[in-house]
Amino acid sequence: MSVSEITDWDDAYANGAYIPGAADYPARWAEEAESFRKTWMKKDLGIVYGETDRQRLDIFHPEGRSKGLVVFVHGGYWLKFDRSYWSHLATGCLARGWTVCLPSYDLAPDVRIADITRQIGAAVSKAAERVGGPIRLTGHSAGGHLVTRMVSENTPLKPEVLERIEKVVSISGLHDLRPLRNTKMNDDFQMSEADAEAESPALKGASVGSPVVAWVGGAERPEFIRQSRLLAEAWSNAEFHEDAGKHHFDVIDALKDADSELISNLLA
Repeated sequence: MSVSEITDWDDAYANGAYIPGAADYPARWAEEAESFRKTWMKKDLGIVYGETDRQRLDIFHPEGRSKGLVVFVHGGYWLKFDRSYWSHLATGCLARGWTVCLPSYDLAPDVRIADITRQIGAAVSKAAERVGGPIRLTGHSAGGHLVTRMVSENTPLKPEVLERIEKVVSISGLHDLRPLRNTKMNDDFQMSEADAEAESPALKGASVGSPVVAWVGGAERPEFIRQSRLLAEAWSNAEFHEDAGKHHFDVIDALKDADSELISNLLA
């Protein structure tokens, strides 16, 4: 479906309405994440990277020598969730010998999306100070937007951090924020057209030449598939990948599996 064909933008971005049992997922994520944190011993929780209570991150270390740093940025339309829902998604990378960082960040309407971009830049930088080696970035939905913002023009990252980023995998990311101004969510975002353009990776150039993958579930809402294609078309170093049969809530499950195609792609 093209942008010109969309008449109900709230519906276009409504994921849960099209996923059976959608309401059960958040509690399931939180329970699985808590169980993981209790059992994984090599961890540093609640590391402060900014001034507010939500500007904290968790780092999980592999059993052996670390091969580098993976940062996973959560989604929730910049409006909800925090790092505590997603700890278990570190499993696949940890099994492959990578250290994993999961940051929280302040949410709209308390802050603007541009503020969140700066916070994630600070979180990545903080984690990079603590963990050596190459860096891989991945994130889901709004988190997919935030990781591509880290490697687009006007990134908040300093050159010494950027040069360590070897790969970015944006899962179900949002790369052109202008359509979101047509949703009720913009009551919280308070985005002007200029704001949306400034925070849209697909409207900016890439700041690194490292490969970027726009990964999306084949059973997701058409708008999310379009958004992923858009980034792949806009950036010469980006490619589109459709994960057949996956919807917006289960497309991230592969991060738990060290042998999954998603993990192999991220760590290749």
